Amino acid sequence: MHTFLRLLKLAAPFRWWMALAAFLGFLTIGSSIGLMSTAAWIIASAALHPSLSKLEIAIVGVRFFGITRGVFRYLERLVAHQTTFRLLARLRVWFYRALEPLAPARLQEYRSGDLLARAVADIDTLENVYLRVIAPPVIAVLVGLLMMVFMGAFNGWLALSLLFFLLLVGVGVPVLTRALSRESGRALVHTRADLNTALVDGVQGLADLLAYGAQERHLAHIQALNRDLQHQQVRLARIAALNTALTTLLVGLATLATLTIAIPLVNDGRLDGVMLAVLALATMTSFEAVQPLPAAFQHLESNLAAARRLFELVDAKPEITQPGTDALRDVDTTALSLQVEELRFRYTPDDPPALDGISFSLPPGHTLAIVGASGAGKSTLVNLLLRFWEYDEGDIRLGERSLRDYSPDTVRTQIAVVGQSTYLFNTTIRENLLLARRDATRDDLVHAAQAAQLHDFITGLPNGYDTWVGEQGLALSGGERQRLAVARALLKDAPLLVLDEPTANLDPTTERAVLDTIHTALAHRTTLMITHRLVGLEHADNILVLDGGRSVEYGQHHDLLDADGAYRRLWETQHDTLTAV
Repeated sequence: MHTFLRLLKLAAPFRWWMALAAFLGFLTIGSSIGLMSTAAWIIASAALHPSLSKLEIAIVGVRFFGITRGVFRYLERLVAHQTTFRLLARLRVWFYRALEPLAPARLQEYRSGDLLARAVADIDTLENVYLRVIAPPVIAVLVGLLMMVFMGAFNGWLALSLLFFLLLVGVGVPVLTRALSRESGRALVHTRADLNTALVDGVQGLADLLAYGAQERHLAHIQALNRDLQHQQVRLARIAALNTALTTLLVGLATLATLTIAIPLVNDGRLDGVMLAVLALATMTSFEAVQPLPAAFQHLESNLAAARRLFELVDAKPEITQPGTDALRDVDTTALSLQVEELRFRYTPDDPPALDGISFSLPPGHTLAIVGASGAGKSTLVNLLLRFWEYDEGDIRLGERSLRDYSPDTVRTQIAVVGQSTYLFNTTIRENLLLARRDATRDDLVHAAQAAQLHDFITGLPNGYDTWVGEQGLALSGGERQRLAVARALLKDAPLLVLDEPTANLDPTTERAVLDTIHTALAHRTTLMITHRLVGLEHADNILVLDGGRSVEYGQHHDLLDADGAYRRLWETQHDTLTAV
């Protein structure tokens, strides 16, 4: 019930549109009842061969109700669907905004296919709630009251009999079918999410599956999930068939009950014989208001399961607590410094320290390289600097003030990142560059691309800056993707630049070319370079060596080589490897 109430709360901005849709639905069914009742009266009266003048009003009524039924049905569907689709669009934005504060720390607990299923399929599932669960019961109540007054005007037992069968179809059958479909409805949502995850994994990892000959095994896994999904769907389809059969049976019994009560009234002269047909058809037509309820409530359990999956993420606590202020006050952002003081961090309480008491200072306009083997804590430092995680002890100071004084968004406006796997969207080069600064002019784009030594390559393409880069930039080479990332960082023009393994997965020749581009383009910029590759570090003002989350050496390139310590051993290992190659 709590989940359903939360869904209603989300629909609150559209409550008047939903009320209008319900009222139009009531008018539609009211017109249907009026149409069938007047038609029944005309047919029954015509058997008595009355003059045409006695039928004129009823004939006009049939035309009136026939027209209004179509008009009201169209308006009801238009308003209801427009409202529902606008609400679902709003929910998608609401859900995405709820995801943003959770990335990347909390979202690592979920698979990408599962997140996609929640954002698309689970939200689409809520259409049943807003379109078929909220308004139809209101319509059913209004129509029920109308029919109680109408039938009660002839005989109280007619009204009570109809009320009994309306409650059976509108309440009894939905309760029964929901109970029967509860387990399958819940399983359907989770199986569908697992299937989506398997399909996404299969598409994204298809090359590796083919390379290792594992495609048949993964396909068998997908087929097993598909069989489970089909099993749940078949079970729900059988329950839907039971709904239809029970509803049809109860409508027939309700009509029979009406005739059973009305016929003695006709025989006793207390009811006009013509009205017998009117009451019978009015009874049958009134069930149009409750017939959608069993099917809607059959799927309610799967709808609520989907909603609970959404609320699970929406209610998740972000890793970072937003501070009270966002402004970088009293800070010269054109000459921003960075200080790290006795920084300590663990990903979980049971994990060993990823960072254990490191300290350093990065003055404005200087370059600091942080090096170390894989697992030394280099990328962890970047995650903390970008406020993806909250550090345990110590402090990071940006412009003499603690990073915790600012919101994550404020901190990230002051930092440009060139990562080892910079994400490029499946759009044009221009749009990927504008991600850094939406109001950038063409001259700004050209200047950034020239500084990254990418402009000549772009202008050589058939569509220039409007060339599509493909999924994750796969239409470009590794070096071109990294240069595009550098150009994007330059376009952002943030006071602090972070290079996180910017030449990862590049061959030595391309690596050297990209590093030369970076050092030329970023001269005199405040730069933090994170790398395990000791290439081009002679350009750095200072080098910090990490090992096991601890700072073990600090100094300049040549001094560290002369010191015969961890840096020299790492350099010799890489140098010997390259020489052997």
